[in-house]
Amino acid sequence: MSEKQTHSRRGALLTAAGVTLGAGIAATAATTAPAAAAPAAAPAAGADRKPGQVQVAVLLYDGFTALDAVGPYEALCRVPGVQVTTVAVKAGLVRTDTGELGIAAAKSLRQVRRPDVVVVPGGGERGTTASMTDERILEWIRGAHRHTTWTTSICTGSLILGAAGLLRGLPATTYWASRPYLKEVGAIYTPGRFVETGKIITAAGVSAGIDMGLHLAARLSDDRIGRAMELALEYDPEPPFGTGSPEKADEQTRTLALKILADSAT
Repeated sequence: MSEKQTHSRRGALLTAAGVTLGAGIAATAATTAPAAAAPAAAPAAGADRKPGQVQVAVLLYDGFTALDAVGPYEALCRVPGVQVTTVAVKAGLVRTDTGELGIAAAKSLRQVRRPDVVVVPGGGERGTTASMTDERILEWIRGAHRHTTWTTSICTGSLILGAAGLLRGLPATTYWASRPYLKEVGAIYTPGRFVETGKIITAAGVSAGIDMGLHLAARLSDDRIGRAMELALEYDPEPPFGTGSPEKADEQTRTLALKILADSAT
């Protein structure tokens, strides 16, 4: 990564938030014992991708957060030479954390064994904790990771990567209220909109997936394409309140944000 890219990462976050997403994630993270990586069966030639294209697989699971998946999807789906597909345990409609929005998984995990890039979105407490103990998902992540060029996550998706055993001893980030749980899956919390370590990239909460997606667009092509994709998305945020990180928000706002999330979850 160039010096310019490194310094373009949003400023370091100051301290871990004094609030948590819920006891469920802590209990799941503390009791999850990652299994050894399982060999991934090779797909039939040409069965799961277009010839000559980089394949990006965006994992969907019941209770994922919509923008965690759609943000990186939009940043990558028009990059020349890149094919983005959505995958789930079973192909078909998958509901987000609110239960109101459904997105179709184009393929099952069994159909996409060796993607070049894995994208694991975060989700509400229910969706994240369930995925952290779903061996079908964890086995797929481990098997795919053996062959990926990049393995990535957004928001609490990093806890799912950690539950699969991929973050032991590695710097990583996650949603602000879930930072304390990273240590439970063996990761080292590191401030940043996204954190790149080897071939693993973890992004902070929700909207940070767009930042990570644009960075990945450049890594899969070049900076010229990355700049063009940023403009194509007209990604030039000017947030109206300046409370987009816990360090910039007061305690009342932090508490209200978590209540809104909890009240909207199914």
